Amino acid sequence: MKTTKTDLAGRTPANARHATTLTTTLAAALAASLYATPLAAQPAAAPKTGTATATRAAPAGTTQAGSTADAQGTSAVRGETRSAVTQPAPASADSSTLVERLRALYPSTRFGGIHPTAWPGVYEVAMGANLAYVDATGRYFLFGHLYDMRQQRDLTAERKDAMARIDFGSLPLADALTEVRGKGTRTLAIFSDPDCPYCRRLEAELRGLDDVTIHTFLMPLASLHPAARGKAVSVWCAADRLATWRALMLRDVMPPQADCPHPVDRNVTLGEQLGINGTPTLIAGDGRVMAGAASRDQIETWLSRPGEGAASTATGSGAR
Repeated sequence: MKTTKTDLAGRTPANARHATTLTTTLAAALAASLYATPLAAQPAAAPKTGTATATRAAPAGTTQAGSTADAQGTSAVRGETRSAVTQPAPASADSSTLVERLRALYPSTRFGGIHPTAWPGVYEVAMGANLAYVDATGRYFLFGHLYDMRQQRDLTAERKDAMARIDFGSLPLADALTEVRGKGTRTLAIFSDPDCPYCRRLEAELRGLDDVTIHTFLMPLASLHPAARGKAVSVWCAADRLATWRALMLRDVMPPQADCPHPVDRNVTLGEQLGINGTPTLIAGDGRVMAGAASRDQIETWLSRPGEGAASTATGSGAR
């Protein structure tokens, strides 16, 4: 797309075109989910216009600007014929009443937090890890990214980043292999599978990383790598865990088979609870998440820019 100095839309952040493609697919799926329940299942008192039951029409016998009486008078003068059905007044809502309205209208959809946006009358609604925008009636939905063109900010991406953050302080670091390099000022947690080729690529890149404390959670994906759990347990039970881990990941030296009390199964459960479904997954000390085998330079840049890049995927990386 060519841009000019007066074309604000053309200066949309570079990921907009990619986001648009993803959004089209996502919107279709979410819209289908919203309307999975037949209209007959909605409250019987719902107006035929599709607005929420909380909307009230003006009391009988009263008129308002733009009311049916005014409209009919205008129609008579112009010779037009219109329906005599009274149009309901625009609904109002706050976050608490709107979520109740949405749950009543779409009982098959699980709604999370709802927040007003800078766009008057439009609310942000979370559905799992996905975001959409809805009006106060709950009838009209917009699926896509909301931009502040003056500040050149992708507001939707920023909100998703915040939602995806993980409380680093809640991680059970005693269940991880811990290595301190240099002063260890920066902190990094990694969920890794001993048979994951991308995890091995990441370990090679991490060799050049300094001034960092790395906590590696052994998280074998047994459905993909049946032998990975046994290797993870053997690494944990080795006399020198870090040396055994490096030998396996960097030189493909198999650890001596061993068994002992271990956190491997707990780590798998923890990863599932955190929504981690692929390895490697990196978590910065401030809770930002990066999935995939990033290069050392990418990791350096990511760690040095707190507040950016949450839930990002490293270029050219792959999970699992």
